[in-house]
Amino acid sequence: MPCALKFTLILSLLLSAGCHAAGTAPRKTLAPFASEQALSDYLQQLQTRQAALQREQQKLQRATAQYSAQYTAAPPAPAAPMMAKAAPATSAEAAESVTNVQTAGVDEGGIVKLHGKHLVMLRRGKLFTVQVGGNALQPVSSLDAFAPGSDPSGSWYDEMLIDGDTVVVIGYSYSRGGTEIGLFDIAADGKLAYRATYHLRSNDYYSSRNYASRLVGSKLVFYSPLSLNLRRGDPFGGFPALRRWRPDAVPSDFKRIAPATRIYRTDEEPEAGAGLTLHTVTVCDLAQRDMRCEATAVMGPQGRVFYVSGESVFVWTTRRGRDSGVFRIPLDGSAPSALKVAGAPVDQFSFLESVDGHLNVLLRAEGQGDAMWDGARGRGDMALLRVPLTSFSDGRDSAPASSYKPLPGGGGYGLQNRYVGPYLLYGNPGNGGRRQADQAWPRQPLYAVRWADAGSVQALSLPHGVERIEALGNDAVVIGAQGRDLHFSSIRLGAQAAIATRYIRTDAAQGESRSHGFFYKPQTASEGMIGLPILGADERPGLNKSAASVLYLRNSGLQLTELGALAARPGQLSAADDGCRASCVDWYGNARPLFLQGRVFALLGYELVEGVLKDGQIREVRRISYAPIASTAR
Repeated sequence: MPCALKFTLILSLLLSAGCHAAGTAPRKTLAPFASEQALSDYLQQLQTRQAALQREQQKLQRATAQYSAQYTAAPPAPAAPMMAKAAPATSAEAAESVTNVQTAGVDEGGIVKLHGKHLVMLRRGKLFTVQVGGNALQPVSSLDAFAPGSDPSGSWYDEMLIDGDTVVVIGYSYSRGGTEIGLFDIAADGKLAYRATYHLRSNDYYSSRNYASRLVGSKLVFYSPLSLNLRRGDPFGGFPALRRWRPDAVPSDFKRIAPATRIYRTDEEPEAGAGLTLHTVTVCDLAQRDMRCEATAVMGPQGRVFYVSGESVFVWTTRRGRDSGVFRIPLDGSAPSALKVAGAPVDQFSFLESVDGHLNVLLRAEGQGDAMWDGARGRGDMALLRVPLTSFSDGRDSAPASSYKPLPGGGGYGLQNRYVGPYLLYGNPGNGGRRQADQAWPRQPLYAVRWADAGSVQALSLPHGVERIEALGNDAVVIGAQGRDLHFSSIRLGAQAAIATRYIRTDAAQGESRSHGFFYKPQTASEGMIGLPILGADERPGLNKSAASVLYLRNSGLQLTELGALAARPGQLSAADDGCRASCVDWYGNARPLFLQGRVFALLGYELVEGVLKDGQIREVRRISYAPIASTAR
């Protein structure tokens, strides 16, 4: 079936189910289970139905095998086994962000943060601090990112956040089966001290695009899917729970943090033969020294994309690429609401909770969510969904067909999308011809649409792919490859969107694809500095090496000019020399541009390089290694 027809069919099915005009739906919320007994009874009913379905499937398989043996003389095919999916100090300086966040006021877990006069880095299972205040550049402290005496094997420590004088390390332990939260104290002099470790039940949270944790004020926020195995003896053994780690910790130490009265469902029956997931939002209070957490969970299908605004977590679920649902789960613990929808978002950047009280979501006809590398997949025709937040209800209502604006372009592999000011921008990376320098490069469209109205969509023709879209204040920059070269196109976003200028870095490629690899430091409304890790055109990003360099550009009225690059030192510490015990692959990258109090740095693996802008060029002035085996200044 053609994708356009498929999307139209889905919308018509939603309409036939009954829907309300935008802004007129009753303001209802999902209903929780009334008691633990009511929840237990419901799970038992689901288990009985799934067992009956499994028996019917086995009978059908046996009948098919008998037919095959009788009429084709072919050996019977073995029945497919039922297998579970494998889970693979407040100051002006402290207020300065070093993280390229999606939503102002919502910090995201990263590999480098700022605390007072110190940078804090998380790399390869360890925490490090480096003094940068007072024109210093001096390693101070390092500490294992896991509990003393614990076995870190099978654990990955990927993200870090800082609240006051508390450093939070977020990881996933395959050996212990859940999210690991480490709390550390950081003093004004940059010294680190271990405080406590907590384990939170969850499935693997890894996404090649999204981050697991957020910090809103002093609220540590996690979204986590929990797959329910109804065939196990105790289905509650997979429900949201928390325990404090101790050397003799046992499974019974876990305490439920989502009682039945905080677990919700819609009127949708679970899909026959498909998995059932508890889409869980956990909020932990970091204002107290002993961390306390509460969770809210909604039952739904497995596929998901989540987005965190200042007040809510939105979780978009899909049922095997067909009809979908979006949940709005408030951070204050109040009841969630939901809406039936069509299609699937690309990733978290497909969402915008706008100040006019609407949710805006870029959709493709089909998608699987953003777990692991699924965010790069998806296909089909595209649309922009725009609905008032007041249209969310108890999950029985559907977004009306009038709230979907069809958009041009196919939602192909690696699609990039971003809201910048009044515009939604999106485009594809192209045909992967980075190494095909001698071939003609097909021009790629960058689409620009004003999300707040039904105006026309512009298609701007670029001579390069769309690999990254970032904000430059109220305007944008689009970065992508053309053959062996890396292009930066500045985009003016006024009454119309228009290409302003282009800078080309020859024989280069992006050294980091995650959103945190890029940073823009505005200096005035129309001027600022761009930083991005890059590699040579013949190099490929490696999980155990730093980027070759961080490139810096000046933006002056959307004119982009090169300032230079800060490069990693040849032959710097190899991954085999640091005694790594856990998280020994840089899944979240290890290179970042940093702008602090008028100073410019490049984080490159275990090196921190400082540059100074002189005569229109960035020049290295010093560097240090903060590696665990040695810390020397040059």
